[in-house]
Amino acid sequence: MTLRQDADYIIKESLHKVLPDEAVAEALRTKDFGSTDKGRIYVVATGKAAWQMAKAAADILGDKITAGVCCTKYDHVKGEIPHITCYEGAHPVPDSNSYKATQAALDLVSDLNAEDTVLFLLSGGGSALFEKPLIPEEEMADVTKQLLASGADIVEMNIIRKRLSSVKGGRFALVCEPAKVFSIVLSDILGDPLDMIASGPAYPDNSTSEEAYEIVKKYGLKLSDEAMRLLGEETPKELKNVETMITGSVRNLCKAAEEAASSLGYEPIFLTDQLCCQAKEAGSFLASIAKSYQGSEKSLAFIAGGETVVQITGKGKGGRNQEIALSAADGISGLKETAVFSLGSDGTDGPTDAAGGYADQDTAGKLSKDGISIFQVLRDNDAYTALKKTDGLIFTGATGTNVNDVSVLLIKR
Repeated sequence: MTLRQDADYIIKESLHKVLPDEAVAEALRTKDFGSTDKGRIYVVATGKAAWQMAKAAADILGDKITAGVCCTKYDHVKGEIPHITCYEGAHPVPDSNSYKATQAALDLVSDLNAEDTVLFLLSGGGSALFEKPLIPEEEMADVTKQLLASGADIVEMNIIRKRLSSVKGGRFALVCEPAKVFSIVLSDILGDPLDMIASGPAYPDNSTSEEAYEIVKKYGLKLSDEAMRLLGEETPKELKNVETMITGSVRNLCKAAEEAASSLGYEPIFLTDQLCCQAKEAGSFLASIAKSYQGSEKSLAFIAGGETVVQITGKGKGGRNQEIALSAADGISGLKETAVFSLGSDGTDGPTDAAGGYADQDTAGKLSKDGISIFQVLRDNDAYTALKKTDGLIFTGATGTNVNDVSVLLIKR
């Protein structure tokens, strides 16, 4: 097998092992919903993995479900689900369909009683897909775009967004009262902070208004007077009607990648599941490791999970995982049988149709022959265009899961 074939195999096997179906089933096996003669079960699923999670719940609970709403990303609905109405909206910036889906969910849970249960299925991406802003929709979109372009990490972004929302920061759980909320969470944030995953619609918020103001100052965000006022309103710090269970995270993704690499004869070396830096820095770091281990007599696979960030300085097309691969290309150029690939587990990387990027020892040379400067491409944030020329884009389609990103350095011997 070639290096690229090894990479494709690791990608396929890793994603298969972090699909949410069994995770949701396992969580539901622990839950006794009691008699449906008195209490009703309503399903609300949101995030990039919402359809897959909702389908798994429907397969298990069947007609016990009274009704439900699924809010996910465009092209992520794979068919109808009994008792559950599916909506698609925009990510990473919410649009009118995101707001329509969220309103449908709010209407569903707005008149429940104490014996009812809301099965809340949450995955990454919910910050955009599950939203009813407290400021005008156009302003909310502008704030989101400012945050994405600033280089703020996902936690900083969510501290701002939850204070400008009527459903984030535990506020959705308040709407469900007096009904109980059983929340099953697929984590896409380092360390699995429940108040930050999709901005924590059904979990007490641990952040403060002071932190929100500091983020505005740090990145020079331009907010209206009303938005600044809302940042000063504290979010719920206690919720008595919620039970929460985490079913998957980037740790599972890294472990799956280790197992897949090992089956191909690589010795897996786990680096971290807390990768959090500029994407270009992560790629450069992996290339540095590659140089240090060129003398190895055995095949090695270095694995890092997490979520990097991209500071937008150009108007090109790309995503953080594509930038990791391309930024590693210069450093591994000319080395022996060495490759770096990185992908988002949900199958999309930034605002592109690619899941991530792949670069090997020949990538930089190919681009140079075409007169393409990797430095300039990265400054233009145009990794997609460059990697397309070297067949370095990774395509998986919507995967049905979302447990962050994985980056792998392969040294084949």
